[in-house]
Amino acid sequence: MNKLLVITVVVAFLALGAESFRVPRQTEEEEKGTIATVVDTLRSYYDSSVDTASGYVETIKGYKLDEKAKSLYQDTVKAVSTYAGIFNDQLYHMFYPQDSS
Repeated sequence: MNKLLVITVVVAFLALGAESFRVPRQTEEEEKGTIATVVDTLRSYYDSSVDTASGYVETIKGYKLDEKAKSLYQDTVKAVSTYAGIFNDQLYHMFYPQDSS
């Protein structure tokens, strides 16, 4: 464990020392090629379409459509289960009539 700690400290000092010896390069301004221009244009179109779609999603969330859909589903389930129960009773009494004798 102690050896690992010593090695880590030595590597950290060497890395910090190496950082101080770096000389920043001076790069010349290069013109973008045709492919780079096309890729940048496509990327900007993609970013703007993602931003627009995100805006639409946030607007739709503002309408609270999910809550309205849940309440509509629950009301429909109640109505259908009621009528399904009535239909089930009618079929049962049609196939198994009750004799009053």
